[in-house]
Amino acid sequence: MSGVGVFAAVVIGILAGWIAERIMKRNHGLFMNLIVGVVGSFIGAFIAGRLGISFYGWIGSLIVSTAGAVILLLVLGLFRRR
Repeated sequence: MSGVGVFAAVVIGILAGWIAERIMKRNHGLFMNLIVGVVGSFIGAFIAGRLGISFYGWIGSLIVSTAGAVILLLVLGLFRRR
């Protein structure tokens, strides 16, 4: 998450986890949303960097973090089914 501070990264992580939770129709708590959002932000930033996509500020970080969180939940869902 480029251009945001630690507090903003936590808020973006919580929001991204919550949005991903709603998209995937799951039900987690606040703490799990934070973890999913923050890990998702690393995944999203890695993928965006590999694709050459640049993002800035709150909105860009939120979009990339949410996309990464959705990918994380998809992968976790694949392992859970087995």
